Amino acid sequence: MRRAKVRFTYSDYLLLPEDKRHEILDGELYVVAAPNTGHQRISRKLAVALSQHIDGRGLGEIFSAPYDVILSEENVVQPDILFVRKERSSIIGDMNLQGAPDIVIEILSEGTRRKDTEVKRKIYAGFGVAEYWIVDPEGATVEVLVWSESGYMTAGVYRRSDRLASPALPDLNLPLSQVFA
Repeated sequence: MRRAKVRFTYSDYLLLPEDKRHEILDGELYVVAAPNTGHQRISRKLAVALSQHIDGRGLGEIFSAPYDVILSEENVVQPDILFVRKERSSIIGDMNLQGAPDIVIEILSEGTRRKDTEVKRKIYAGFGVAEYWIVDPEGATVEVLVWSESGYMTAGVYRRSDRLASPALPDLNLPLSQVFA
């Protein structure tokens, strides 16, 4: 059987039912499963800690999934958490984000591990996302990746007993024991 190579776009995305989360990665449509309880706990704790740090200093805004990030017509993602610097707030729209966030945070699950660590890593690098944090609940680690012209470079891998630092948030000193509690 022959099949046509169909590429999905943001226009197609808008026609999808809203009862499920979807993403388009390089024109391919993905259905995103609802996160489990552990994922939700980590996401909430991390978003709250980052919001307190960022809001208290007037650095910008934090958003959590579900929230559409339109990188291009064929790349529409819903990162678990994202940060946009105040100076770049013009990319924040009423319905979505139009462009690359300054920090994207993905929390791994069994079903998303490969997509997050391989496919999305390349897409985020291709669109110039300055920092990409990969949170691994299983290993209780956060890998902070920093953009370079040749792809992401690891700035640090932080464990439960460490304090997370971020080049994009220079005075961040977040105890991960709170996030992975």
